[in-house]
Amino acid sequence: QVQLVESGGGLVQAGGSLRLSCAASGRTCGNYGTGWFRQASGKAREFVAAISWSATSTYYAPSVKDRFTISRDNAKSTVYLQMNSLKPEDTAVYYCAAMPAVFRWNPYRQYDYWGQGTQVTVSS
Repeated sequence: QVQLVESGGGLVQAGGSLRLSCAASGRTCGNYGTGWFRQASGKAREFVAAISWSATSTYYAPSVKDRFTISRDNAKSTVYLQMNSLKPEDTAVYYCAAMPAVFRWNPYRQYDYWGQGTQVTVSS
């Protein structure tokens, strides 16, 4: 069982940066792949980025590649999403999600645990 808590959201002007954090607790064993999703008002939830438990693999949506960077610090049980060059279209609630490590993992879809979300608003 894993609990995930996101933080770091807020209001930022276009072109600015934010760093989101996802802190995990409650894990008794195992390792987890972790992803970030976002959901804009009135829109479907969409994949943003993901990172394998070993941090050897990362995945990005085309819309954020080269602007966002996902990373993790397993010693701190925390995953980060560094967001640079933010655009108004990045405005959304951002969710952290985790999946126990499996041999075949679909980082774009396959997650067991979700955080409560943190609001990111980018003004133009």
